Amino acid sequence: MSGRVALVTGAASGIGAAIARRLARDGIAIGVLDILIDDATKVAEEIRGAGGRALALQASIANRAGVRAAVARLRAELGPVTIVVNNAGITGFVPFKDITEEMWDTMMEVNVKGAVIVTQEVLPDMEAAGWGRIVNISSSSAQSGAPLMAHYSASKGAIIALTQTLAVELGPLGITCNNIPPRFVMNTVMSEKAFKDSHLSLQASIEAGPIKRAGEPEDIAGACAWLVSDEAGYVTGQTIGVNGGRYI
Repeated sequence: MSGRVALVTGAASGIGAAIARRLARDGIAIGVLDILIDDATKVAEEIRGAGGRALALQASIANRAGVRAAVARLRAELGPVTIVVNNAGITGFVPFKDITEEMWDTMMEVNVKGAVIVTQEVLPDMEAAGWGRIVNISSSSAQSGAPLMAHYSASKGAIIALTQTLAVELGPLGITCNNIPPRFVMNTVMSEKAFKDSHLSLQASIEAGPIKRAGEPEDIAGACAWLVSDEAGYVTGQTIGVNGGRYI
């Protein structure tokens, strides 16, 4: 994969950082995009320290001008962007009856509109190359439903539908699009918030799946590395559940 350039969103920590590190090990140059530039810089420096190529970028994925500027800088410094991992997102735990229009709109703006903006901004490079890989990080909550997460689950369900549609539309151009819906993954800001705000039991959550452990960011990164590789060139529109068997 040497010579490829990937943009990974939400890459300053957790799953995004693990994906950035994993793809860099395969020789891919990484745009480490996050709203938290200091943390993104640390990840980029770590990749470069290990012999890889990486550039820290700051933008809110819901802001097209910011994303466009970040992609332009990545393209200018490392080359055309033909891989994108839409990992950035927000979560929330609120009873359905208490979800306000503002809460709903914010969730959709970041989790759905953000993925659309990022993908649209890198698409010209993929079209020009006749080759591209799009990986969307959705959620198993969109497959099974989840209490107190109607707005979040709905946004991730939209990502699954978007994945399938892009696979059909962009496949003839040599571009694949797949999605990974994780279960809860430890050592991430989102999981910490989940167990704090929802009063979920960690042990009960582990016991709910056939594989009796929590997920790790590297579990998601491994699946992502395969999906962006040439080996997965005949795989598109798929939901690759990295969830310990919680949803089968």
